[in-house]
Amino acid sequence: MKKTILISNITIADSVEKSFIGDILLEDGKITEAASSLPKNADIHIDASGKNWTVVPGFIDVHIHGAAGFDVMDATKEALSGMASALPREGTTCFLATTMTQSKEAISKALQNASFFQAEETQAEMVGIHLEGPFISEKQPGAQPVEHITPPSEALFQKWQKLSGNRIKLVTMAPETEGGIHFIEQVTADGVLVSIGHSDGTWQEMQQALQAGASHVTHLYNQMSPFHHRDPGVVGTALTEDRLSVEIIADFIHSHPKSVELAFRQKGAERLILITDAMRAKGLEPGIYDLAGQDVLVTETDARLQSGALAGSILTMDTALRNVQSCTGCSISELVAMTSANAAKELGLSNKGSIRAGKDADLVILDESLNVQMTICRGTIAYIKEGHHEYRNS
Repeated sequence: MKKTILISNITIADSVEKSFIGDILLEDGKITEAASSLPKNADIHIDASGKNWTVVPGFIDVHIHGAAGFDVMDATKEALSGMASALPREGTTCFLATTMTQSKEAISKALQNASFFQAEETQAEMVGIHLEGPFISEKQPGAQPVEHITPPSEALFQKWQKLSGNRIKLVTMAPETEGGIHFIEQVTADGVLVSIGHSDGTWQEMQQALQAGASHVTHLYNQMSPFHHRDPGVVGTALTEDRLSVEIIADFIHSHPKSVELAFRQKGAERLILITDAMRAKGLEPGIYDLAGQDVLVTETDARLQSGALAGSILTMDTALRNVQSCTGCSISELVAMTSANAAKELGLSNKGSIRAGKDADLVILDESLNVQMTICRGTIAYIKEGHHEYRNS
């Protein structure tokens, strides 16, 4: 049986309810109660008196390829376990294991591997798979190998979905490609989210995609047809269509701070989802790393192919949160929406994304500068910042 945890005298922030200072009791991996004051009896008592700490729902990263030297496309249990172990350090308690455009055999192997993975108590939970490619545009490949791009195929997707154990929750594709609209209709009918990404589509083609059921946009601004005053393209569609939720990589490299601010102003916190799009070098020293068989030069700030093209990021979710707050001045409740609640709602994770009785005890404790002090995954302390070791065995 999991230890009971009481967090007391802490600001409790949710995306809907007004923040308040109070206590939270965690039992058997669930939030039992959140109130202004609770009895101080539990196996572990975390007292935030005088610390100016805030507790928020755990972050959900719907677009991440790798971390800590591991990549989803490694197609091993060790890779997924390594990623899941590293992510609580940045406040991430759930993630979609994200594939990329490679050979059909390599994708099949990665999906089959992910079908069996179950996180341990101290790891971030893999709540599904994000299939990024290979159904994308050759005109907007980014770091996706062009030689493996293929037209959308419902038959191939269904084969992959079966291999994954029905764990594919989100698929990134270019709707303007041959058969793209029909593919969207078929896949969304099966309950899978379709995201417009790596697309050179026009405004009109995007309208057809929306009508067919597309509801999400992959890494806004990056690898998509830009806004033009005579054809708003994918960017213009993403910014003006309320039917679309949009991801954004807020590292201030993939998108200028003012572009991030524009997205926030236009979409609002309720339709913006912070992601990392991180590759295996996240959390490691600068150097040369592999991405789909390609050498990637990783510096202190970014990851690029030899051509200079960005190849994912080394961004962490907590850094994304701080960056967005710095350029928008948004509230803590809006940050909760963009890092957790929106993703939970979109993915149908009714037990995630908020601090309420009965929800999974996925929580992040932040200090006044929004730095992660502690991460709790499903009622188990998964990460403690150095200096707070008194909570490990109390």
